[in-house]
Amino acid sequence: MEERRRGSKSSNRTTERRPQPEERNMSSWFERQFSSHQFQLATTAVVSGITVAGLIYGGQAIRRRVAVEELKASIPPLDEEHQSQRLTDLGVASPLPAASREEERVAAIARRAQHGDYDEGLVNEQLTRTASFLTSPRFEKLRSSFVVVIGLGGVGSHCTAALARSGVSRIRLIDFDQVTLSSLNRHAVATLADVGTPKVQCVRKRLEAVVPWVQWECMNEVWREDQGERLLAKWDNGKGERPDYVIDAIDNIDSKVELLKYCHKHNLKVVSSMGAGCKSDPSRIFVGDISASIEDPLSRTTRRKLRMLGISEGIPVVYSTEKPGPGKAQLLPLPEEEFLKGKVNELSVLPDFRTRILPVLGTMPAVFGYTVANFVILEITGYPHETEAGKGREKMYDSILSNLQGLEERLARTAGQEPMGLKIPVSKEDVGYLVEEVFRSKSVVSGLPTRLVLTRWRPPKGGSWVDERWDGQKHSKLQLEDLVCMTKEEAATHEKEVLKAGKPPEAMYDVDVVQLVERRRQEELHYRNYR
Repeated sequence: MEERRRGSKSSNRTTERRPQPEERNMSSWFERQFSSHQFQLATTAVVSGITVAGLIYGGQAIRRRVAVEELKASIPPLDEEHQSQRLTDLGVASPLPAASREEERVAAIARRAQHGDYDEGLVNEQLTRTASFLTSPRFEKLRSSFVVVIGLGGVGSHCTAALARSGVSRIRLIDFDQVTLSSLNRHAVATLADVGTPKVQCVRKRLEAVVPWVQWECMNEVWREDQGERLLAKWDNGKGERPDYVIDAIDNIDSKVELLKYCHKHNLKVVSSMGAGCKSDPSRIFVGDISASIEDPLSRTTRRKLRMLGISEGIPVVYSTEKPGPGKAQLLPLPEEEFLKGKVNELSVLPDFRTRILPVLGTMPAVFGYTVANFVILEITGYPHETEAGKGREKMYDSILSNLQGLEERLARTAGQEPMGLKIPVSKEDVGYLVEEVFRSKSVVSGLPTRLVLTRWRPPKGGSWVDERWDGQKHSKLQLEDLVCMTKEEAATHEKEVLKAGKPPEAMYDVDVVQLVERRRQEELHYRNYR
């Protein structure tokens, strides 16, 4: 019996699966690793690091909670000594700091002057040089004018100061922001005592000491299109006249575009200041139609967005033709530590406002501001002046469109398709958009700005040029992203070699040209979403 049991055990052992050599090697490798002194040290270091990180973050959270509780505990209860103040929608305390005796005296004189209790002879004496220059009828127009200034930074504050000193008697100021220490390098009238106060009140208070008879309407808020009817209403809560001019000194592109669109739609005269940041050459500042401001980056972006809204010209702007270059100032990058803190958009004053720092030479906003004010004064008074006229390129667009139509008909005929009655899905507005905004009014091949045309970059896929799916209608299989800008001579060679002979553009042009075309194509695809 005992032998039978031993035999049974022996047979069971023989039926058990024996480990393979590879498995024994792997098992022994793990045993060696786990028993390794280095592995144990590494594991200890990782666990220790996790523990320390948890303690640090936990400690920081506790310190933050303690700091918040201490801050709350430090706030005194509301009583006669500590009264609450209602904040504006922007989180700003609405009452201004207590005025000094001198400021109170100036404000009292201004209140009397604005109600007519001021010697008109003193006003005429103060403005005598302006009156002599403009002569009586023009000067009276200026004295009775009503101007709205939106944006009271460097450009807007200097512009407002010039208008008030020159004789404009009714000015409405619109700005949501406060005076900061860093803005004193370019602001026209702000002092250290004004830091932290609303810009609209700062400008009014300081200029009342110079021109006490000027009447002001101050709106400490952001320009919004849905509030345009109220913000640009007639003087004196709608009882007076419409603004003679609206001045755009906003440095946020979306708000700028909304304002210009609103003024264009409601037939309000407006002039817009483009970017003074990173500029240093005052001799390159011009006044002209927005369609002529091709070198200014802020103007280009504004113009492109306006064109998508159907506005291509008719808005005067002050812009600089100065080009960036090596050694010149440029937009400063946001510090890396700010990205590590989280969403950088939360660092901006308001949603969609820029967070990066734009270097500004303090003199340039003043030049822009005085140029804007000068233009408005001449416009209001009817004084003779000249500006850079709009490009007047309607005829050129018609010519380019006609040339493109002829090209598509020739290509269809070459492919054996009847071109009679062929239509192309491109309008004159599309031509202006491509030539001016996408290709910067230059040939992609040579960079020349003259004798420009639009042509296909490569033949259509499948070799068919015409879509004839609908009875009685034939149109070209053409998309805006298929087109490039060249001179007439370059386009003729391109048609022969690429569009008809089938030579790939990559074999025809160097890599810089091919890459430029692709960049411009991607731009068009991106901005198409906003057209």
